[in-house]
Amino acid sequence: MALVPYRSMIPDLFDDMFAGVDLVNFTPAVNVSENKDHIIVETPLAGIDPEKVTIEIEDSVLKISGSSESKSEVDDKDRHYYRKEIRAGSFYRAVALPKSVEGDKAVANFKNGILRITVPKSEAAKPRTIKINVA
Repeated sequence: MALVPYRSMIPDLFDDMFAGVDLVNFTPAVNVSENKDHIIVETPLAGIDPEKVTIEIEDSVLKISGSSESKSEVDDKDRHYYRKEIRAGSFYRAVALPKSVEGDKAVANFKNGILRITVPKSEAAKPRTIKINVA
């Protein structure tokens, strides 16, 4: 019997354990970055109707929620899945923003399956240059 490195066994073990399990709720991954004036949050939401996505900002916490509906042309009752990885159902993600922001001025864009939310930093959170007085 050949030895199999444990690193390659673990993903296979989990794939086998959850084969055919319908993951109804999921948490989308996010990238959070900043530039001089804004906090930018990006999340992949391919296949999700942007009209079914809700975005809220409260106390510097960004909340993204919504649902995706996967409608198959063939009745699923007669199918046996070997692998079912396309997610459908509701999703939710809350992200604490790293700076104080002006949430009422946030802008959201959806392009090529990526939701991008740009939130202006509050004036107090923007970097300042302080001049040194020489006496």
